[in-house]
Amino acid sequence: MIIESIKAEFLKYKRIGEGAIRQAPDNGFNKPLGEGNNSITVIVRHISGNLKSRFTDFLTSDGEKPWRNRGGEFESVELDPEGLIKVWDEGWKVLSDTLDTLTDDDMEKTVTLYGKELSVIAAILQALTHVSYHVGQIVTIARSLTGDDWQTLSIAKGKPSDHNKNQAKN
Repeated sequence: MIIESIKAEFLKYKRIGEGAIRQAPDNGFNKPLGEGNNSITVIVRHISGNLKSRFTDFLTSDGEKPWRNRGGEFESVELDPEGLIKVWDEGWKVLSDTLDTLTDDDMEKTVTLYGKELSVIAAILQALTHVSYHVGQIVTIARSLTGDDWQTLSIAKGKPSDHNKNQAKN
């Protein structure tokens, strides 16, 4: 039950991120919103790198892998839409494959991150909050780039009652 809830939450943020990326104008995802900011591409590369590092050999090795180039994730690169989605999907696949192997009984086990031990549930929740934070950034950037053509990915402004009705049906 716990692991299924966790999977559903991660999937929700994956869908929101993909919805935002789809709405960004052609190659707009390669442009940061001003000096010193990250582009959608940079954020996607960072999310993917983080998920691959954290969830490769999740129960048996430190979540910060020696092969990860975290600094390189923040270098400005240009990707076409297919390349961006490929990078995005790589990280999410590692996460999904790992979550599919876990059970609720695994939540009390211990994993290592940066040499520090923490429970599996704590490590997963840390990853979930990290992903949700960055997906929020992707949405903000995509919405800014899209302007008036933006299609909401959650509750439409001024329409909370519509959202409440839809939630009651589920």
